[in-house]
Amino acid sequence: MLDGMPLVDVHLHAARLPTLKPAWRQWAHDFGDRAVLDRVYDDSGTVDPARFDAYLADEGVDVALVLAEYSPKATGYQPVEDMLPLTRHNPARIKLIANINPHLHYPIEEELRRQLDLGAVACKLHPVHAGVAANDRALYPAYEVCQAAGIPLVVHCGTSTFPGSSNRFADPVLLDDVLRDFRRLNVALAHGGRGWWYDAAAFMALSNERVWIELSGLPPSRLRDYYAKHNWNRLTRRMIFGTDWPGVPGIAKNARAVAALCPDEETAALVLAGNAARVYNLKPAT
Repeated sequence: MLDGMPLVDVHLHAARLPTLKPAWRQWAHDFGDRAVLDRVYDDSGTVDPARFDAYLADEGVDVALVLAEYSPKATGYQPVEDMLPLTRHNPARIKLIANINPHLHYPIEEELRRQLDLGAVACKLHPVHAGVAANDRALYPAYEVCQAAGIPLVVHCGTSTFPGSSNRFADPVLLDDVLRDFRRLNVALAHGGRGWWYDAAAFMALSNERVWIELSGLPPSRLRDYYAKHNWNRLTRRMIFGTDWPGVPGIAKNARAVAALCPDEETAALVLAGNAARVYNLKPAT
């Protein structure tokens, strides 16, 4: 709980450093808190489960979703197996988001089912790092699995500066086909259209009850500017809190800043936990 309110962070990269490219480690160094990294990482470059859980508790996080990612062209690997010691240490607080890359995984639906069997509560697609459009039909078998399982699809929707990224694949309009073809699938737009697509992401979230703005990597102080063309009171009710940890100065700090931007306490509760609980099928503390 944070200030008496449940808190869910749906976007954390608790990756092992040896599996990542130097650009990822530089990103964490430049945008994260060195003291926090020293606290949760051991000497081998692995996140210590007990230290990480204690850090989350100190930040008021009731549920944290850690992301696997298979992006050899851009950031490297964050294998699902590396997340399991964290989720097993405290399964009530720490949960897994699967990742699929059609250039690596085939049959893609079998790999997704494997990761779901390991406890994943959502599936992330990283079009920019994987180099694939969200409406590529090769991904449709995985979307079928998501829809049948009732889990959300998280799609990176924003620019990336990592070498090897293909930013043209971040355009949310590519999801229009997916939303039409999978009419029971919830879609979270990770990074909320960062870069050139804020308006497109906001329009999609306001016009489709299955689309959500996921706030990871977006400075709270800039949110009103990013979405200035849209009804702020309505749009905030379509938002889900996430940080993109470790590239954030502090989870609690960001959460308080986001809550302060909400028009009322009810909306703040939705952004910080309620929407995530609904979309990701979670049960944070109440």
